[in-house]
Amino acid sequence: MRLYGLKTCDTCRKALKSLPNAEFVDIRVQGVPDSVMSAAYGKFGKALLNTRSTTWRGLGENDRSRAPLELMAEHPALMKRPLIEAEGDLFLGWTDETRRGLGVA
Repeated sequence: MRLYGLKTCDTCRKALKSLPNAEFVDIRVQGVPDSVMSAAYGKFGKALLNTRSTTWRGLGENDRSRAPLELMAEHPALMKRPLIEAEGDLFLGWTDETRRGLGVA
């Protein structure tokens, strides 16, 4: 299981605490493999893009209109977090649905 996120993200830290065997991947340092990003975008669509972030608010209209995958590659903090890859499935965020899907109370 891999958890893609930011080490400074509170939600990612909560998820990691509940998933001690997960491999943490800091998206600012290591990035997210293109194949994982493509699959995540295919599954979650625009929900993968965090439009409530400070990074998003700092972008101009020209940047905001760019392709989401291109934007997230350039600005990793724009990805909603955490993105969890487990047994061939992907989960986004640390919601009740994600916890149920991963079998975490």
